[in-house]
Amino acid sequence: MFNRTKKIISSALFMTLATLSARAQGVQGITAAESTLLTYVDPIASLCLVIGAVVGIIGGVRVYIKWNSGDQDINKELMGWGGSCLFLVLVSVIIRAFFGV
Repeated sequence: MFNRTKKIISSALFMTLATLSARAQGVQGITAAESTLLTYVDPIASLCLVIGAVVGIIGGVRVYIKWNSGDQDINKELMGWGGSCLFLVLVSVIIRAFFGV
């Protein structure tokens, strides 16, 4: 009976130590993933700004062409392109604010 109790206590102690070790490894993994993710935030935000600039240039050229040709739908075109540029700029700001970079 004493031998059986000793086995139960030792197995419970082993399981507790194994759980603590797994938690420590989990925390290290989460910390590594967080640092890796934070290295990607700034380039992605900059990429959104570049895409917004390209979209803005293309939209400006299209609006200018429509304006010179005398098209009456300039306001709708301008709002569409301007909205997409504004969206891309705000996305980059929100990404940086969300991740605290």
